[in-house]
Amino acid sequence: MKKLVLTAEVSRMDDVLDFINAELEDCGVPMKTIMQIDIAVEELFVNIAHYAYDPEVGEATVTVEVEEEPRCAVIRFIDRGRPYDPLSREDPDVTLGVEEREIGGLGIYMVKKSMDEVAYAWEDGQNILTIRKRL
Repeated sequence: MKKLVLTAEVSRMDDVLDFINAELEDCGVPMKTIMQIDIAVEELFVNIAHYAYDPEVGEATVTVEVEEEPRCAVIRFIDRGRPYDPLSREDPDVTLGVEEREIGGLGIYMVKKSMDEVAYAWEDGQNILTIRKRL
């Protein structure tokens, strides 16, 4: 497992993507799958950067590994910001028009639909959000 610790700021997004993509490319993950993972990673890291420590700035840890049985990419986001489970929010009603829908929640909904597993835990004073994508 590879680990990156950095400040949870939107300006660090490229560092997060470069870190994850390098590991996925080294493991032979197809570019189409990497692009799907990148969209989820952007949504989740930006949420941490905007909300975990607001108005302060804190650290985030990102881990990435490719498991073999079954073959899948596993990425974890860990922060010590305020406890927040983004999966507890009800999914938006995507059958409604944009004007009729409540604001928020669409990004996490897209993450849940594009990844094979999304899990949240609050452990030892940390938010831990894990995404898993079969390869």
